[in-house]
Amino acid sequence: MIHKTILLVDDDLDDQVIFLDALTEIAKQVTCKIANNGVEAFKILQRMTPPPSIIFLDLNMPFMNGFECLGLIKKDEAYKRIPMVILTTSNDPVDEARAKGLGAQLFFTKTPDFNLLKSTIMDVLTTDFSFTNMQSTKSSSQP
Repeated sequence: MIHKTILLVDDDLDDQVIFLDALTEIAKQVTCKIANNGVEAFKILQRMTPPPSIIFLDLNMPFMNGFECLGLIKKDEAYKRIPMVILTTSNDPVDEARAKGLGAQLFFTKTPDFNLLKSTIMDVLTTDFSFTNMQSTKSSSQP
């Protein structure tokens, strides 16, 4: 497995537990840090060395929602190349377009199907984000 550490940003304890259960079944060697909201996520990011390989981000959270957190991370030179994967209850195409416009590479609607969640996580963990990061770096440097 290429990715060693991920950051899950989600305020729902049940969703955290289900995510961790799925991750443990498919990638025991991957470490997962958890933040309960965007403010906490940014604080954890600043302490993580090295930074996470991927960030899974919920949109609907207190204190700092996923859109705000995504925007903050993508504006920070130290973190903007970290792949951001939205994992949320929203299935609104407007939310997906907004998240991708802010720099999210992938957008998934949470599912109650545990096997589908495992498959989604595995797909993300095996995705080569180098091309999308190169693209976002190029587009962010253009006026």
